[in-house]
Amino acid sequence: MSAGITASRSTLAAVGGDRVRALRHALYRAAKADPNRRFHALQDKVYREDVLWRAWVAVRANNGAPGIDKTTLAQVEQYGVGRLLGELADELRSRSWRPRPAPPWSTRPPSQ
Repeated sequence: MSAGITASRSTLAAVGGDRVRALRHALYRAAKADPNRRFHALQDKVYREDVLWRAWVAVRANNGAPGIDKTTLAQVEQYGVGRLLGELADELRSRSWRPRPAPPWSTRPPSQ
């Protein structure tokens, strides 16, 4: 891990060998140790395969709703979760991924 954030072997062992949990724990400890600390080198953590898979598992477990692109969980699974996450990781790594803009408020249906 970069920018001075490291998960020690003892931290990794303490969280049951779960690398994503160890990363979160290391970031938490660094933030608690210095509340004024700014984390500038986190992008490389976002596209890690284990982090993306953990995010997918959380979305799937929560029956995540389609986003601005209207893509459903079933469509993602049909396309291939691993394939989608691999492509997303490549786009994040190359910094070519751009979020789609939300539609203007005037085009959204009124809330009920």
